[in-house]
Amino acid sequence: MASGNHSTITDFILLGLSADPQIQALLFVLFLGIYLQTLMGNLLILLVIRMDYHLLAPMYFFLSHLSFLDLCFSSTTVPKLLDNLLFQRKTISVVGCLAQVFFLFDTSGTEGCLLSVMAYDRYVAICHPLLYAQIMSSKLCKELVWGSWSLGFLDALINIGLAMNLDFCGERSIPHYSCELPSLFPLSCSDVSTNFTVMLCSGLLHGVGTCVLIIFSYTLIISTILRINSSTGRSKAFSTCSSHLTAVLLFYGSALLRYIVPTSDSSLELIFSVLYSVITPLVNPFIYSLKNNEVKAAMKRTLRKFLQYFRILPKHKI
Repeated sequence: MASGNHSTITDFILLGLSADPQIQALLFVLFLGIYLQTLMGNLLILLVIRMDYHLLAPMYFFLSHLSFLDLCFSSTTVPKLLDNLLFQRKTISVVGCLAQVFFLFDTSGTEGCLLSVMAYDRYVAICHPLLYAQIMSSKLCKELVWGSWSLGFLDALINIGLAMNLDFCGERSIPHYSCELPSLFPLSCSDVSTNFTVMLCSGLLHGVGTCVLIIFSYTLIISTILRINSSTGRSKAFSTCSSHLTAVLLFYGSALLRYIVPTSDSSLELIFSVLYSVITPLVNPFIYSLKNNEVKAAMKRTLRKFLQYFRILPKHKI
């Protein structure tokens, strides 16, 4: 980034969630707890999938990447929010702000692609069970995952590449707790029409495109499940995709409330944003651990391994 592009303004002011010091202290404790729980929950999912040889199916390979994405997604905004709440330093440099926007684009775009990949995986597992191992090969799974990461990175690179050419002058305040690209447009004295068009097109391709793929996959899945004669078979088939469907509804539902549903209430907008960028990464590990029997069983086995290890350790020391 050329230094001349941003000579007028070198930092922004994040107005955050509240200006009241007492409320800020309460919010710090709340969000610190949420962030630590998010870290522990997603790291636990990663650890269990890594250690348990029963979780070798492609679904769990995708789930490990989803957990890593949620760690990155939450870590993009929450640490800076905690810093602002604790030290009441509400400033963020222009470079830091653009970096935060980049990683928000990257992680959210990649997560949308990955959720559509997981929907395809559930479609093959339920609609073509005999061909599942043949279709969902290790090579294809890796290509789908790296394709998701690449699309998210490309989306972020294009949008931030254009944003780096913007000049910022005059107003410095962002009525939010994090930097988002739409919040930067009103602060720019440059023409943002190209930036807005590119952002809209990339948002439609990522958001609507992946959502359509997921809806199409689940239409075929539900159609197949309804043709199963026994109620036990239908229940078992649906249980294999219920956790993923719940995660999809949470991610796209919160994104819909945040970016598409119009609201003139700034506090309501902040609540929707917290739901999307803070609560979703927190809840995903609970969804997959509580609604997936194989993950629950693997967590119990992993816990037993650790307990046995700590029981044996003192004997060796003696």
